[in-house]
Amino acid sequence: MSWARRAAAALFKDSLAKRLFLLLWFSLVLSHVLAFATVRWLHFSDASPPGLQQAEGFGAHPPPPPPPHRAAGPGAGPGEPGRLPTFPSLPPTRGLQMLEEPSGPPRGAGPGGPRPPGLNAAQTALDYGVRLLVMALTAWLGSRWLAQPMRRLMQASAGLGDAVKGRAPLPQLDEGSGTHEVREAARLFNQMARQMRQQYSERGLLVAAISHDLRTPLTRLRMRLETLSLEEGPRRAAVGDIVEMSAMIDSVLELFQGDGLASTEAAQIQDLSALLTALSDDLSEQGHAVHCSGPPARVRAQPSALRRVFGNLLGNAIRYGGSAEVSVVLEDQRVRVRIEDPGPGIPTEQLEAVFQPFYRLESSRNRHTGGTGLGLYIARDLIERQGGRLKLSNRAEGGLCAEVDLPLA
Repeated sequence: MSWARRAAAALFKDSLAKRLFLLLWFSLVLSHVLAFATVRWLHFSDASPPGLQQAEGFGAHPPPPPPPHRAAGPGAGPGEPGRLPTFPSLPPTRGLQMLEEPSGPPRGAGPGGPRPPGLNAAQTALDYGVRLLVMALTAWLGSRWLAQPMRRLMQASAGLGDAVKGRAPLPQLDEGSGTHEVREAARLFNQMARQMRQQYSERGLLVAAISHDLRTPLTRLRMRLETLSLEEGPRRAAVGDIVEMSAMIDSVLELFQGDGLASTEAAQIQDLSALLTALSDDLSEQGHAVHCSGPPARVRAQPSALRRVFGNLLGNAIRYGGSAEVSVVLEDQRVRVRIEDPGPGIPTEQLEAVFQPFYRLESSRNRHTGGTGLGLYIARDLIERQGGRLKLSNRAEGGLCAEVDLPLA
C-alpha cells in the first residue's frame, strides 16, 4: 500500500485523535457562537429604560444619545443602541482598535468624548462565563463519551477471574464498534480471555491425568509392602505414607472432576436447615457431639455442593474440636450458618492462608490429624458458586467459628 493510501486510510479511520479533535472544535465553535449571541442579545437591550439597564448590570448610567451626525440604526457605533457589536474575539478583549470611517468623528463618540470600542466589563465577564460553561459541559459529556469503552473494559475485567475458573460465562467485548484503538483493545482482551480459560482448563486436565496415573503404581507398591516380610513398624509407616499420597490424589481428582470446580449440577431450591439437621444426626449416630438449631431456611443452590461444603466444615470441627455447634440465623433476605467448635482455633495471621490450595497448619502436618489442604479451598469455591461467602474467625472463649452466608430463595 502506497503512502497516499495509508494517509487516506488514516484520515478516514475512526480514531481517538479524530474524536478529540472534533470534540475540541465543536466546543470551541459552540462556545464562541453562544457567547456572541448572548452578548448581542443583551446589547440590543440597551434601548430599554435606564432602570432595566441598571438592573441588568450593564451600566449605572443611561447611554448617551447618538451623535447629531448619526442616527441610531445599523450604522451606529459599538456600544450604541441598535448597532451589533464587533464579533467577540477569542478570547474577547476590551479596547480593540476600530477602523474609523472616512468622515465624521470616531465610532462610539458621544457628548462625553470618544469611548473605547469593544465590550464593557460586564459584557466581557458574561462572554467568558458563557464560554466557560459551554466548554465545561462539553468536557463532561465528552469525557463520558470517550471513557465509555474503558468502563466496559473494567466491567469485563472484574468478572474475568470467575469466568476463567468456569464460575461465569466468559466476558466478550464488542470488536466491531468504537474507535480503532477501542476495537483493537477489545479484540486483544477477548483473545486473552480465551487463552486464559484454555490454559486453566489444560492445567486442570494435566493435573487430573497425572494424579489418575499415579494411583495404579501406588496401589501396586502398597500391595507389595503389605506382602513383604518386613518389621511391623517400618512396614506400617511405609503403607501409611502411601495411603496419605492416595488420599491427596483423590482430593486432586475431586478438585477437577465430578462435583468439584468443574461441576455443572443444576441449582435447586432446598431446605438448608433440613440438610444441616440430617448431617448432624448422621454424626451424632456415629458418637460425635453435634447439635443443630435454627429456623427453616430455603436456598437455591447445588445440593451436592452444599452437602460437601457443610460435611467438610463439620468434619473439621469434629476432628480438631471434638464437637460442633450449628446455628442458623435469618437476616436481610440472607441466611447465616455458624459452625463452632471448642478446638485450638487458627492463628489470626493464617485465617485467610488456610483457604489456599494444599495449605496446612504446621500442627496438622501428619496423616493422623491433617488432611490434604484442599478441603477449605474447595468449600469456599463451592460456596462462592452459590452466591455466598465463607469466612473463619476465632471465638472469644476459644475455638473456631466457620460462618457461611447464603441468599435466601
